[in-house]
Amino acid sequence: MSTAPTTSSAPAADTAAVRTALSSMPRPPRPGPLSTALTFGWRGMLKIKHVPEQLLDVTITPVLFVVMFTYLFGGAIAGSTGAYLRYLLPGILVMSVVFTTVYSGVSLNTDMTKGVVERFRSLPIWRPAPLVGALLGDTLRYVLAGSVIVLLGLVLGYRPPAGPGGVLSGMVLVVVFSFGLSWVFTTVGLLLRSPGAVMNGGFMVLFPLTFLSNVFVDPTTLPGWLEAFVAVNPISHLVTATRGLMEGTATTGDVGLVLATAVGLTAVFAPLTAYLYRNRV
Repeated sequence: MSTAPTTSSAPAADTAAVRTALSSMPRPPRPGPLSTALTFGWRGMLKIKHVPEQLLDVTITPVLFVVMFTYLFGGAIAGSTGAYLRYLLPGILVMSVVFTTVYSGVSLNTDMTKGVVERFRSLPIWRPAPLVGALLGDTLRYVLAGSVIVLLGLVLGYRPPAGPGGVLSGMVLVVVFSFGLSWVFTTVGLLLRSPGAVMNGGFMVLFPLTFLSNVFVDPTTLPGWLEAFVAVNPISHLVTATRGLMEGTATTGDVGLVLATAVGLTAVFAPLTAYLYRNRV
């Protein structure tokens, strides 16, 4: 006796029921560019919660620099620790926030190497949302890193001549410049092979730029060839403008040069990052 194979109609019925249920419900609206960017920005903030060392190693080091340079070298360089703290703190504020920009490239490279970006590409969202959102989240990280330095300065006795408004203006200028600089490191993050390489390469560039600037000493005390380099160093321009805003002596030219640099970095490296992001995935 032979038995003929039978096919059950249950799977077909289940499929039809699912399709009927889906077709009877209105399609959810597609998320807009702003909402998706903010969502990815919040994702960037959550990374700090799960990997707090991302922020610790770029805040603890500047804190050590403030305390060490103020009390070891302040008297020799400026005559008193108070006078040197007033000179040093805006420079350390710049250094602390600028160092944090490296993690924009590190985070993007991590997402690339782990295949997370491929999942983002499958979502019905605005294509640049992961990039823009990540940098928006990093902006809050810059504010947090800068706030640590300002609060430390207040504890040590720093009193900005321009008051809270000058400090806030200086902080905003540093954050705007760092947003432009972060596009440089997102480009680097897409070009290098590993997060460690991005971090090492970023700090290898930033350490010379910050130390060969006017963060720690007056450039007029340096040798002529080094003073010439400091004079064209973009970090020096940022420190000069930030220090001027906190002192109440900033000029329009100093602030305008920093803003123009930030706009130029964004105009060059944001499209380059988008191009690499689109073609590397």
